[in-house]
Amino acid sequence: MISQLSWKVGGQQGEGIESTGEVFSIALNRLGYYLYGYRHFSSRIKGGHTNNKIRVSTTQVRAISDDLDILVAFDQETIDVNFHELRDGGIVLADSKFSPTIPEVANVTLYSVPFTEIATELGTSLMKNMVAIGATSAILDIEASQYHEVVNEIYGRKGEQIVIKNMQAIENGANYLKNELKFERQDLFLEKADGIKRMFMIGNDAIALGAIAGGSRFMAAYPITPASEIMEYLIKKLPKFGGAVIQTEDEIAACTMAIGANYAGARTFTASAGPGLSLMMEAIGLSGMTEQPLVIVDTQRGGPSTGLPTKQEQSDLMAMIYGTHGEIPKVVMAPSTVQEAFYDTIEAFNIAEEFQVPVILLTDLQLSLGKQTVEPLDYSKIEIRRGKLVSDELPESENKAYFKRFEVTVDGVSPRVIPGMKNGIHHVTGVEHDETGKPSEAASNRINQMDKRLRKLNNLQFKNPVHQNAPHESPDVLLVGFISTRGTIEEAMNRLEADGIKVNHAQIRLIHPFPTEEILPLVEAAKKVIVVENNATGQLASLLKMNVGHANKISSLLKYDGNPFLPHEIHTRSKELI
Repeated sequence: MISQLSWKVGGQQGEGIESTGEVFSIALNRLGYYLYGYRHFSSRIKGGHTNNKIRVSTTQVRAISDDLDILVAFDQETIDVNFHELRDGGIVLADSKFSPTIPEVANVTLYSVPFTEIATELGTSLMKNMVAIGATSAILDIEASQYHEVVNEIYGRKGEQIVIKNMQAIENGANYLKNELKFERQDLFLEKADGIKRMFMIGNDAIALGAIAGGSRFMAAYPITPASEIMEYLIKKLPKFGGAVIQTEDEIAACTMAIGANYAGARTFTASAGPGLSLMMEAIGLSGMTEQPLVIVDTQRGGPSTGLPTKQEQSDLMAMIYGTHGEIPKVVMAPSTVQEAFYDTIEAFNIAEEFQVPVILLTDLQLSLGKQTVEPLDYSKIEIRRGKLVSDELPESENKAYFKRFEVTVDGVSPRVIPGMKNGIHHVTGVEHDETGKPSEAASNRINQMDKRLRKLNNLQFKNPVHQNAPHESPDVLLVGFISTRGTIEEAMNRLEADGIKVNHAQIRLIHPFPTEEILPLVEAAKKVIVVENNATGQLASLLKMNVGHANKISSLLKYDGNPFLPHEIHTRSKELI
């Protein structure tokens, strides 16, 4: 029996590949297995090769596996594109309909199963994905009945007969493999899981859930891959909490609407990807100048321009820090796990209101859309901090002067009021202004207001800005990454340690202001620093050099072909750089 398995299903986009992976993975998650899934899909509605690779384990996993145990193919292209991932002794389950073939030299077994024919006999070829799940279950020694709960949840609204037919498809697929093909191998039988039910979600769901838990009741957004699921989740859930989602005409409107709603006192945010963030840059500057809280989620994807809308990349880093014109205080956060995405979303709202600044939550496609098992969230950790939002009645000022909304304070943060509050009248404008918001071009006022805004973040306290796994005082190498590379780096670190190389790991979670104090000792202690990132120019490495120095010991390990890192790539290439 095995404790870990890698399974992939592939075919043409629009023929049920995603639902196949969903039913398979949800059922196994509910049996207590840990899962990590990653979808490869084209930037079109229908057609083009797509696949869903799912790693199943009895222990926590946070990375895509290097190889593949089982490949389920609905067309020959799936075999041609993905065959190289199969390990020796691997299995291909393919639909007999297209007369599948595999390379003769390969030590891989092909089982040709009439997925489409079996499904058609039950009433519709659409159920061929359930037949494939059944065949997979026979290989893993999982009873077909284990899928009933999930099938009922997904298809139950279509009627009991549909559920019965789908379950029959699963059973028939398993029976065909056992009885017709005489499948007797036991080397891929999965060890029993602990049976504990855990959450199973993508990073975008965690962000949306974090927004609700953090008190957000309004989202303005425009659909864009890979951010759309945040909006789609909240369209369903937010009204239950008295909130609303508005799909705007473009990203400019989404950002300015979020600023306006925050000004009115609501906790509001927007979410987009690189192209949308480019359109929002002027509005982000407006947030900085008017000192209105603003939370933006940037789910990075392949760029520039339209680029690779459905592929992995981490190339928005510098743009998120330096993209706005002029100089404003800004916070850029980078969660590295689904759990962190939930908690960091809540913290983003707190920081935005406490310091009255734009806060960008930086994720990437792999974290945003990769689906994985999540331990129960601790809601007792949640706290809501609204900063200097005035809730008590304001006293009338002398001579009925305007409220000093932009008062020059020692900590750089001015008192904030909700419009319509008695004695709180003030101006709000995007041009430079005095303490009451009235436009002012006076040199002394400009200096006072700029200095005030720029010292806001001097008091920023961010818990664990760098996730550290540093067992060695003098390591041979320090591996540095951000966002979704964490799990892959952790696996590569274990392999390097097995090779006798002493390795420390730092995953940077606060990108701006840069956590120099926390990262500098780790860099100084290492003989070599390798920065792992999905872009072509080494943006995180450049930030590291700018903020901590030691450029002579810092090297980049880059990947920018649209695919996430695999553990063996970091392991092998790190050894070459050491």
